[in-house]
Amino acid sequence: MPQDEPQPARRRRTRLYALTDGRTAVPHTVLTMDTTITAAVAEDARAGLPTEWQEILAMCEAPGGRAVAEVAARMHIRLTPMTLLLGELADRGLIHHRPPLGGAETTDVDLLMRIRDNIARI
Repeated sequence: MPQDEPQPARRRRTRLYALTDGRTAVPHTVLTMDTTITAAVAEDARAGLPTEWQEILAMCEAPGGRAVAEVAARMHIRLTPMTLLLGELADRGLIHHRPPLGGAETTDVDLLMRIRDNIARI
């Protein structure tokens, strides 16, 4: 490999117990793998936060957000520690979370027909 090509930066991984401060349960916020997470703080207010928190907030920008499982996969962190970490962020008011749509919300035939019609227009 030529010397002129830049080498990928190797990021030092933070130990999982350090990310979660050794916690095994979040006292207040319970999240499931399909809970949607969105950042609750503006980008300019994230400067003093730990790097991992900043990365999570950057990938969960409103309005879309991401599912807990997707955040865990993108961060290369197992699901249980990620739910602890996101629970900590929620308890601190740094993220918003909402449960996935319930069965009744996803079986609205009129909504499904509007989605189908809009997709057909594309």
